[in-house]
Amino acid sequence: MKWTASKLRALKGEQKIAMVTAYDALTGALADDAGIPAVLVGDSLGMTVLGYDTTLPVSMDEMVHHTAAVSRGVQNALVIADMPFMSYQPSLAAGLENAGRFLKEARADAVKIEGGAIRGELIESLVKNGIPVLGHIGLTPQSIKEMGGYKVQGKTSEQARQLMDDAMAVEQAGAFGLVLECVPAELGETLSKALTIPTIGIGAGSGCDGQVLVLTDLLGMSGKPVPKFVKHFAHLHGQIIDALQAYKSEVESGTFPADENIY
Repeated sequence: MKWTASKLRALKGEQKIAMVTAYDALTGALADDAGIPAVLVGDSLGMTVLGYDTTLPVSMDEMVHHTAAVSRGVQNALVIADMPFMSYQPSLAAGLENAGRFLKEARADAVKIEGGAIRGELIESLVKNGIPVLGHIGLTPQSIKEMGGYKVQGKTSEQARQLMDDAMAVEQAGAFGLVLECVPAELGETLSKALTIPTIGIGAGSGCDGQVLVLTDLLGMSGKPVPKFVKHFAHLHGQIIDALQAYKSEVESGTFPADENIY
């Protein structure tokens, strides 16, 4: 079954939603084979794949390239492309054109946009033009310069009210779902109950309608410190290093390739 934005939205109140990031055909296929219903091609690829310090340098061309690769590896999951910094902020026209590139060139099924009420007009325009939108509020990594770093959002009553206003604006504009990043668990649950669209939490508690994690984080691939909200479901970093060292050793000793590896 091919997942669509409307099918994912219909899971609200029926089933918790598991979402992961993917960055190429291999990781997309792995998520798809595991039955993950939604795959986000996150601009987090800036750090996980491209070696940047933040998401800010990631370009549209890089995102289209990686989204197309993920789409080639996915058969059933909903493929959501993350719109990178400055691909939609300059104007509605820029946002519409770039979102369209993801569907036309990269075969994405939807796009994700950071920001709350300020993005209402853009979200409405995209949806009216046939482009499903996943919203994203709370800690929005493209705004870390203004936020002063990666900090939990919505800790004060004023911030919580603003996030509620933003969430309602995103829903009213027509988004099919909303990512809540790094907000207190109680607020995550309150927002989830107030909305009719599903919330996808990342560091927002168990009261959300679903969860998303970066694939390399949940697989324990980087060997680097991870945020508190991450759980390692595997510890592949050590296993991969061990395998590479074993390969190196056998090559250097001449035991690889062995007779069974030779034509």
